[in-house]
Amino acid sequence: MSMPVVSVLVPAKDEAENLPEFVRQCAAALPALGVPFEVVVVDDGSRDDTGAVLAALEADHPFLRHVTHRRQRGIADALHSAGSEARGSIFVFYPADLQYRPEDIPALVAPILAGTADIVTGTKQGKYEKAFVSTVYNTLCRWLFGVRVTDLNSVKAYRREVMANVPLRPDWHRFMVVIAAAEGHRLSSVPVPLYPRTAGVSKFGWTRIPVGVLDLLSVWFQLRFGRKPMLFFGLGGAALFLVGLVAGTVAVVLRFTMRADVALLVNLVQTMLITGVVLFGFGLVGELVAGMREEQRELIRRFDAARRD
Repeated sequence: MSMPVVSVLVPAKDEAENLPEFVRQCAAALPALGVPFEVVVVDDGSRDDTGAVLAALEADHPFLRHVTHRRQRGIADALHSAGSEARGSIFVFYPADLQYRPEDIPALVAPILAGTADIVTGTKQGKYEKAFVSTVYNTLCRWLFGVRVTDLNSVKAYRREVMANVPLRPDWHRFMVVIAAAEGHRLSSVPVPLYPRTAGVSKFGWTRIPVGVLDLLSVWFQLRFGRKPMLFFGLGGAALFLVGLVAGTVAVVLRFTMRADVALLVNLVQTMLITGVVLFGFGLVGELVAGMREEQRELIRRFDAARRD
């Protein structure tokens, strides 16, 4: 087969019942892309017959490849594993549960092939059982990050280099769009129908909500201060040190002019000065870490480009 241009990345956990139909639909729908394609399925620690089903399907479909995780590692890890094996320059994140149909993949990829977008998100159309949670999440993301996309946590297509900017952290695939926007990538969206699940069990529960909120704050902090940690730690430390210096001056004046008892004020001054110095030190260390991370990301980009060439 020709070198693929589009790679469909498919995390699958206990989806043995859905995979044959999913692959059949891919075989019928993806030729409409008009470019070579492949489907990379990640068996993410399945306990059913997902591995055996994938092996049988791979023998019948040359465009299909699969990767196996010995234990469940989550969607973010699955996408990185699939992306490492994929050969295309355009990735498509698509689940195997058939709630999204492969027939909609060409519409997701079209703006990228046309050169008008770097990442395209699917806007869910139809009944969604966690619509309230999704609405809150999308609203918070638009408010915190200024991303003007209706649905950030759905299927999506994106250029290969977008993946290099997403940290290998559990569940951080949800923030791929906001991270891509912060890197200057062009965003677009297309409507994508959502269908009821016909087999298998949903892997998402309400227990993920608090984790998602904390991850949201963590992503916001890293995007705001990750590359310039001195803005947070250094400015905070300098402000505390300045307040401590002023309070110390006041304490000296009160002690020698009014013979006032300034023991508590002295303790406050010491706390302010020490905390200010420590925070400023954190800022310096953070700058060193940020510089190393930028160098690492650049090396990863060069290695990935060399591997594809």
